Amino acid sequence: MDILPESNDQYGTKQYWNQRYAQEDDDASFDWFKSYSEIADILRSLIPDKRSRILMLGCGNSKLSEDMYDDGYHNIVNTDYSSIIIEKMKQRHGDARPQMEWHEMDVRDLKFDDSSFDVAIDKGTMDAMMTAKGDIWNPPQQVVDDCTREVREVIRTLRKEMGVFIYLTFGQPHFRKRYLTVPGTKLEIRELGEAFHYYLYILRT
Repeated sequence: MDILPESNDQYGTKQYWNQRYAQEDDDASFDWFKSYSEIADILRSLIPDKRSRILMLGCGNSKLSEDMYDDGYHNIVNTDYSSIIIEKMKQRHGDARPQMEWHEMDVRDLKFDDSSFDVAIDKGTMDAMMTAKGDIWNPPQQVVDDCTREVREVIRTLRKEMGVFIYLTFGQPHFRKRYLTVPGTKLEIRELGEAFHYYLYILRT
């Protein structure tokens, strides 16, 4: 199988990611959008306490958790619905970064207790669920349901009145705000980049 899918909608399937991760070298890594070094100052300002319990949504084989850990954020809980990549990441980081946790889990059905995290980070995971074929202005119901479920689960697991959901994407506000406008929360949107824009959505509980 080629690394790139035959069509973009495969990015939203567990089968594609399991096949991709099984094919890749054990030390392979891939980061959607920005690297940690490019957004480190922003994340440090949003997460000033390095003891914060951080939930990484759809970690894949990204180096984000690794780089954050090496920057002092040791309380990181990584999730992905691919059992293959979770096992690979456990093997890769178990000795060097023993405080990090790795769990096979779907972001739409998190198995954590309510109010158990200070911060949740999504860097491309929700975007993968939006790759289903259809009109981007009027997405398929499955896309709406999947994204809504992720946001609902994230808000449930964040600490009340102090939790922060950080979502980095290329998705413009008119395509993303519908999922992130939730009663009882506050949404901030920042535009990043120059020639090509990225967006940072910061949802506070």
